[in-house]
Amino acid sequence: MLRLHPYTYHRPATLTDALALLSEHADAMPIAGGTDLVPNMKHRLFTPSHLVSLGRIPELNGIDVQADGIRIGACASLASVAGHPDVGARFPALAKACGLVSGPQLRRMGTIGGNVCLDTRCTYYNQTLFWRKSLGFCLKKDGDACHVVKGGTRCVAAHSADTPPMLMVLAARLEIAGPRETRTIPISGFFTSDGIWNRRMERDEILVSIFVPFPERPQRTAFEKLRARESIDFPLVNLAVAAELDEDQRVSSLKMVASALGSYPRQLARAQEAVIGETLTPEVIDFVAEQAYRQCHPLDNITVQPEWRRAMVPVLVRRALRDIAG
Repeated sequence: MLRLHPYTYHRPATLTDALALLSEHADAMPIAGGTDLVPNMKHRLFTPSHLVSLGRIPELNGIDVQADGIRIGACASLASVAGHPDVGARFPALAKACGLVSGPQLRRMGTIGGNVCLDTRCTYYNQTLFWRKSLGFCLKKDGDACHVVKGGTRCVAAHSADTPPMLMVLAARLEIAGPRETRTIPISGFFTSDGIWNRRMERDEILVSIFVPFPERPQRTAFEKLRARESIDFPLVNLAVAAELDEDQRVSSLKMVASALGSYPRQLARAQEAVIGETLTPEVIDFVAEQAYRQCHPLDNITVQPEWRRAMVPVLVRRALRDIAG
């Protein structure tokens, strides 16, 4: 049995108190649903002496439909977002992405903010302390060697969250509160290529909410996820697409983001450019799928062979674009 280490659990009722606790205790960590943090604590990947619960803070809860978009509190459960009628009507692919995270029990506990801030994953990292110690640890935790890229000096653990790619193509914005200021940034600028800490967010800051703006013009979206077990697993590859079509059904705008291939969700720029001004015929879809294949290079950081994962990228692209085409 994997046991938790001793820690102090705090339940602040205000955002100000939560931020003060994170600033006061250097090794404190925020916790919402805990579906990823608690197992990682059992593996001794994190050993905070203080946990700061975010569940009672009003600003972090609820789903609010506004005039220009939908504001989703960071502590809104994935199940509540997936089942919300306005999210489903306005952003069906986002509802789908939330509904494909893990299994139903974990979606009821896990939060959309936790999914956005999900720690990166790797075959050599998400293991017990005994397993990691026998290997000599790794760059991401306690070691100085990368077992994925031999001789590598930068962690390449995989970004494995489902909602960020969809939020990126929807141009979502994140509200982040810290001890000094509250700021709003586009989610497209939130992630970095550092697998150890792949987000532009200080450890004493808290993600408060996600704002998804209504598109100015009609938009079609799609989300595809590939995983070993359809009922629960993290993605092997996922793909989010948002497109605008003109009156002649030609593509006037296309955004494509793939994830689970590296340390951050990646925008497929060349594949996007290849389809502008074109109708989504089978030939055009095949061409875009080939461009996406050329742009994606998975690493051997999760259990399935990277060559097979790469081969599945054009499959997901074809499925998504056929869905968008009608």
